[in-house]
Parts: sequence; C-alpha cells; structure tokens
Amino acid sequence: MQLEADLVLELDVEVGEVQEVGKTPEGFLRLIPITGGTFKGTNIKGKVISGGYDWNIALDDNMAHVFAKYALQTDDGVYISVENEGYLDSRTQDSVIKTNPRFQVADGKYDWLRSGVFVGSLEAAKTEKPGVCIKIYRMK
Repeated sequence: MQLEADLVLELDVEVGEVQEVGKTPEGFLRLIPITGGTFKGTNIKGKVISGGYDWNIALDDNMAHVFAKYALQTDDGVYISVENEGYLDSRTQDSVIKTNPRFQVADGKYDWLRSGVFVGSLEAAKTEKPGVCIKIYRMK
C-alpha cells in the first residue's frame, strides 16, 4: 500500500534567539521563540503570530524531539492554534524534521483543518533571518 498526501500549507516561520534551559531528565532543553512569519496554502494565507515557542529537547547525540505551539492569523482575521510535534534523527542523510501538526479553529471555512491526518516536514530556512520552513500535507 502506498500512502498519498496533498500539500495544504507552507509556513515561513521566523525565530528569535535560542534560550538554553540546560540538562533536564528528558535531555538538553532549548526554548526557541517564534517571532513571526507568513503562511499560504489551499485557499488560505496569513501571518504567524509572535509569541509561540518550540520546546526542543536533544535526547542524545542523534535524536531531538520538537514540540511547538503557536498561532496563525488568516488574511480575513481568523485565528488558528497550531501544535506541531516531531523528531529529528541525525543518523539519516537529511536534516528534515518529520512532524505531526494538529489544529484548533472555530467553525467556518477553515474547520477542514480539524479533520484528517496531517504530516509535516520542517527544515532550516534558506534566508538571512533565522527561521524554519514547514510544509504540511494532508493524508488522502
């Protein structure tokens, strides 16, 4: 069986200076502030709201766990809450973090984000500002 997915969102997320919490029982914790950005997709576009964070835990030399919680605002004023969790295994050849995003949004034209299974890819932005590019796919 081959799985298929449609690209539904692309986010360019700007981040601030990393805040190192340090060694914890789970691993080495870094907090990465989300400071803004933009997004676009299938009949949707808008901005990434400043104020979210990515809790990044280096589990060992090869594995990292990410958990980000932040908000989007569409061009027509609708707020969308995003939780995006995933892992990076540096033993693989790429540096793409695979994620499982989840959305909360009010009833209306964007409530399709509440249903279905979504997967994402997250990698460093290729821009002058520090940030990440996130591509979100909806499984068919």
